[in-house]
Amino acid sequence: MYQLFLLIGLLSVLNTSAQILPERERARLVNEILSDKFENLLPGLMDNAAIDMWIVISREYNEDPVLRTMLPATWLNARRRTILVFHRNKEIDSLERLAVARYEVGESIEAAWDPEKQPEQWKALIDIIETRDPQRIALNFSKNYGLADGLVKTDSEEFLDYLPGTYKNRLVSGEELAVGWIETRTQMEMELYPQLVEITKNIIREAFSEKVIIPGETTTEDVVWWMRQKVTELGLETWFHPSVSIQRDEEALEDHILAFSSNKEGKVIYRGDLVHCDFGITYLRLNTDCQQMAYVLKQGETEAPQFLEKAFEKANQLQDILTGNFETGKSGNQILSESLNQAREEGLKPMIYTHPLGLYGHSAGTTIGMWDSQEGVPGSGKYPLNENTVYAIELNTSVFLEEWNQEIRIMLEEAGFWGAEGFLYVNGRQEELILIPSK
Repeated sequence: MYQLFLLIGLLSVLNTSAQILPERERARLVNEILSDKFENLLPGLMDNAAIDMWIVISREYNEDPVLRTMLPATWLNARRRTILVFHRNKEIDSLERLAVARYEVGESIEAAWDPEKQPEQWKALIDIIETRDPQRIALNFSKNYGLADGLVKTDSEEFLDYLPGTYKNRLVSGEELAVGWIETRTQMEMELYPQLVEITKNIIREAFSEKVIIPGETTTEDVVWWMRQKVTELGLETWFHPSVSIQRDEEALEDHILAFSSNKEGKVIYRGDLVHCDFGITYLRLNTDCQQMAYVLKQGETEAPQFLEKAFEKANQLQDILTGNFETGKSGNQILSESLNQAREEGLKPMIYTHPLGLYGHSAGTTIGMWDSQEGVPGSGKYPLNENTVYAIELNTSVFLEEWNQEIRIMLEEAGFWGAEGFLYVNGRQEELILIPSK
């Protein structure tokens, strides 16, 4: 894993103009990554969760969130009812990947239903179960994670109607397995992640520039929609609508939730404004989530005021405190409590709301605070921090500015990787305000 850290660092430095692949190449790469995960990741996850068989059931346009991540690149949705069965035989170190479906599900999963021989799909599934006689059968139901709770009522009831009573007491929640599948990043994925973050930051850099922002004319909503349009023109997607907000002298600090909301008209951006954005993209089935801040230079200024730069440094300080408390096996609530206490002892006014990032934007894994849950998060906050995971290091610190006679909030978010060798930002972090216009 140390080599993986070196690789991430090297890509962060050398990859200055990430190339966005054409669709055909994207599909090839997605399928390669998926095949690698089935072969090299899933067996270990099933062993760790002590699961002999994992059954994932979905119907078209109502996909289980886990199943969506397992479909081949040419499958944009499930087809009819799609049932995937993963059977692990640890004694002979085998993992069968079977599809009880009307259509073949890519090259990594073997077709296991012949409707000509067995017209009933549920009976075909029961035949597979009885032949292999698993002792622990995982289904995707979970109280703590929506992403691991994808088995819908109808499919569950029909499956149980067909399942022999012998096996009903062998059914268990697949929460640990589903979360592990979603949260764990492979080396192939981590070779790509710095490029995704770079693309994201390049879009922000252009949005926060004189190419887009004309002080006194451009509104925050103009910038928001420029970012949305830019994503579309690049052939990418965004998993949430961006937000752009302003803080300025003689204007009271907004409520936290308003800072992340966009109104229809937006606000006009003026010289002397502190501008913030929250923005992310989806590419190659991975997601980014990034918050950065910029300062609009006044006439005659060539740098941001020192009091703003010093305020910005406090947010970097909070990042260091948070990531310095990362430790494999700690719960998100423990990391949150330790970090908040340390930050307050160091004179900061912190707020931490860091979340897993990867196959989903707000992904599965441990949750390290929410902006409205600074005392800890029930459920997902008790989950342990695991290695080979990516987190959106999302937080803010409030700073009183004598020069403005008011508080401001420095809000940052960066993708960070946690592995056996410790913590590393996927593609660096912002350490000074972006200037508009740029130098």
